[in-house]
Amino acid sequence: MRSALAISVRLLAFSSTLYPVLGATYSRSQNIVGTGFYNAFNFEAISDPTHGRVNYVDQATAQSTNLTFASANTFILRADATTVISDSSSVGRNSVRIKSNNAYTTHVAVFDIVHMPQGCGTWPAVWETNEATWPSGGEVDILEGVNDQATDQVTLHTAPGCSMPASRTQTGTSLQLDCDTSVNGNSGCGVNVGQAPSFGPTFNADGGGWYAVERTSTFISVWFWSRNAADVPADVKAGSASVNTDSWGTPVANFPNTSCNIPQFFDAHNIIINLTFCGDWAGIQSIYASGGCPSTCNSYVHSNPAAFADAYFQFNAINVYT
Repeated sequence: MRSALAISVRLLAFSSTLYPVLGATYSRSQNIVGTGFYNAFNFEAISDPTHGRVNYVDQATAQSTNLTFASANTFILRADATTVISDSSSVGRNSVRIKSNNAYTTHVAVFDIVHMPQGCGTWPAVWETNEATWPSGGEVDILEGVNDQATDQVTLHTAPGCSMPASRTQTGTSLQLDCDTSVNGNSGCGVNVGQAPSFGPTFNADGGGWYAVERTSTFISVWFWSRNAADVPADVKAGSASVNTDSWGTPVANFPNTSCNIPQFFDAHNIIINLTFCGDWAGIQSIYASGGCPSTCNSYVHSNPAAFADAYFQFNAINVYT
């Protein structure tokens, strides 16, 4: 979830004639629901690596200040929506960042999300990486965007030597093809999902939906289905004990090993879920203003706590399959 400045990258033509996606059947190894999130994830009270106006708090603080909540079937994490932050403060708005205790190589993860953070200045993300070896261990951004952008962007970030073909089987639109973090301000090799319900207020208005990632030794693919979509696979919708990705149709983003050795560029990854503000992407003034956002990002985030009443994630479940 590093800088992803793909705004100015030339869009590349989509083709579904090359590099087909081959799926498989997986058995569920984790069913993370409600209070189970507290056992499956660690709260990271760390400095934001993307330089956002955020103060990540520990679990005790998050629970005592109502920045996280769990019941038998719901898990919520959110940012503070009551405090005015001084411009001279050394830290930003309180928020939450969690990292899975388990790490994964070949796997499928299905995220059943009811609501995601929205609002000017927000930068929410659901992603996978190895923080200890980044960027050599790679990064997969599954759900990410800023300032209520129109649709989700799925992105890989790697060490030099990993790139994607322009033509591959996916419904999204390829952006930059070089995944190297040192190229173009760490834009990575992104894919614009291109579906209005995939991000922000439209996602929330539809009751959310499902994101799924499949990682193998030969490809990484991401799917998205809106809550009310007619083509949600039955095993995804039911949170089944096993899933067959062969039945899921064309992914929104497909990253084959054509010019990228997946095991070489991607270590075992933890799942990370976080909400930051401004920083290296959302805080770039041209990007912030292009979303119709007022003032400057930092000033807005500091002075308008009530604007972040809807800046929260709500999960029904995360199911991991291996």
